[in-house]
Amino acid sequence: MKLSIEDFHLLRWNIAALCSALLISLFTLYIGNEYAANTLREQRTARNQLNDARNRLQSAQEDQQNMTAYAQEYGTFKEHGIIGDEQRLDWMEGLAKLRQQHLVHDFRYSIAPQKNLAPQPPVNSGNFDIRYSEIRFQFELLHEGQLLNFFTALRSQLKGWYQLEGCSLQRLGSNDDDDDDDDAEKIPSALPQIKAECTGGWITLKNRNIQP
Repeated sequence: MKLSIEDFHLLRWNIAALCSALLISLFTLYIGNEYAANTLREQRTARNQLNDARNRLQSAQEDQQNMTAYAQEYGTFKEHGIIGDEQRLDWMEGLAKLRQQHLVHDFRYSIAPQKNLAPQPPVNSGNFDIRYSEIRFQFELLHEGQLLNFFTALRSQLKGWYQLEGCSLQRLGSNDDDDDDDDAEKIPSALPQIKAECTGGWITLKNRNIQP
């Protein structure tokens, strides 16, 4: 079948309509694909925003729990005299009370000026400076157990964080009179039998943000 020019003139509108319909279909398909892609991107963005909001909410809840726990610990440390200025007068009064309990035969002590402590290895102390008030004890003991009883009472009765570094003990010579020739039973001496020297100190945490 052959088409003549006259036939082409008759069909040109149909061809134009067909081309227009094809272009409209392609444009509609393109718009549809773009809309679908935009919808997927919006859904992905919304999902990411939702996940981010959930993560922020979880972090906020964890921060609140940590702040609650931190506030409780801070209050406990503050109450026990660990946070703040050194409680030198309280320590001296507490040691005077320990002396009245006669936990040891006798003791003397000296408290050095407070200084900043630089632990080795270093520790992260946050906003707090670690300060150390060194104290040296000299004891006269009847037996070693008195030393343990003394430091147990010190930690339980005095506020603060006391850290014992070490002790050196020296047994004193016999204070008994010369023995008689007979085998009479000896009476234990009430005089001190051991001399001890101990070093340690109170640790205090001082907030750098709080000016004196």
